[in-house]
Amino acid sequence: MAPQQDIPPAANVLGTIGTILWCIQTIPQIWTNWRTKKTEGLPGSMMYLWALCGVPFGAYNIVQRFNYPLQVQPQVFMALCLVNWCQILFYNNKWAIWKVILIGLANAVAFAGVEAALVLTLQPLYDAGKSAGILVVGIVAAILLAVGLLPPYGELWKRRGRVIGINFVFLSMDWFGAFFSLMSLAAQNSFDILGGVLYIVCIILETGIFLSHIIWLFRTRKLRKEAALEGKTFDDIAAEHEKQGIPFKFAERKSSKHNKEKETSIETGVIRQDEDSSGTQQQPAPDADLESKTEGTHRDTDGETGEVKNVALPIDR
Repeated sequence: MAPQQDIPPAANVLGTIGTILWCIQTIPQIWTNWRTKKTEGLPGSMMYLWALCGVPFGAYNIVQRFNYPLQVQPQVFMALCLVNWCQILFYNNKWAIWKVILIGLANAVAFAGVEAALVLTLQPLYDAGKSAGILVVGIVAAILLAVGLLPPYGELWKRRGRVIGINFVFLSMDWFGAFFSLMSLAAQNSFDILGGVLYIVCIILETGIFLSHIIWLFRTRKLRKEAALEGKTFDDIAAEHEKQGIPFKFAERKSSKHNKEKETSIETGVIRQDEDSSGTQQQPAPDADLESKTEGTHRDTDGETGEVKNVALPIDR
């Protein structure tokens, strides 16, 4: 594909809308992470792969001289995804704040350096008509973007289709950002197939996340309605079933590793507090055993008061 020389106004307008959406898309997610102080259900691998995707994605758009909004878009996308990733390290992985900031800045500098090197290396080749290099970069960007949207599907499987931790405003803005960016490519004098595929992959996979949660809401509508009448939430009902050991159709799936650890704990007699239905494991009182074995005494119970007493016995010498 030849470099874009004359950009139609419609392409710039659509690209600007897409860029604005992608510039502010993760702000609702960043705010949700900060407000709740947790990132459960938001995969760190998703955000890091998306941030990493911005490197080849940005080089691809710059080298081909796409409209300016589309050239800026990957840079902002990369930066905001790094912020989300750092929040996951802080809230979920419990890293020290100084370590999170340090590793976040180090990654940002590394990403910027690699992207600059790609642009300086591939621009002369592309201008000379050698497009193989930029084609490979575009393919890598599309793969990273698609792979980055796979971890949420693992979370959907775990929770039987329910979306947890992902802000739907963020997801909607990301979807529309990809859509308007796709329309921007379509409005250019020549449509870039690989760039279009990148946006289409994003739209399809995010649509799947929306549909998954909608289906979950439909399947659990009666259960959630009954819980609301009792002043409870779906999570309350799920917790009650788990505590009582009653099978629950919509209970979270456990990984094979988790199940194996639980089986090992049961076999060895060590049960973690969050897996024991009673919350604690009854342990024999060592002092009582020692006292009952003390020479010349035995334990007796008063029939009227129920009080346990130590009664001295004559010692046969």
